[in-house]
Amino acid sequence: MNVGEEVERLKEEIKRLGQPQDDGSYKVTFGVLFNDDRCANIFEALVGTLRAAKKRKIVTYDGELLLQGVHDNVEITLKPEATASDAVVSS
Repeated sequence: MNVGEEVERLKEEIKRLGQPQDDGSYKVTFGVLFNDDRCANIFEALVGTLRAAKKRKIVTYDGELLLQGVHDNVEITLKPEATASDAVVSS
């Protein structure tokens, strides 16, 4: 699985485990994601996948590196996906 595929899987797992927000985003804590059996089986390097998703501006969270135990309560936010109606067409 390449990084792009892992980021897509991460989005699915955050939607599965997270709480939907009014703005269309989803929030989950790092501890919930890290301790989930399904995520443990999918992601060899969850922290690396999270960093790649953050770099691509798909998720946001405080800090650069998340560590199990220390950062279990850090909220990870999956940004809402842009829809076709959100796109502004410039002529």
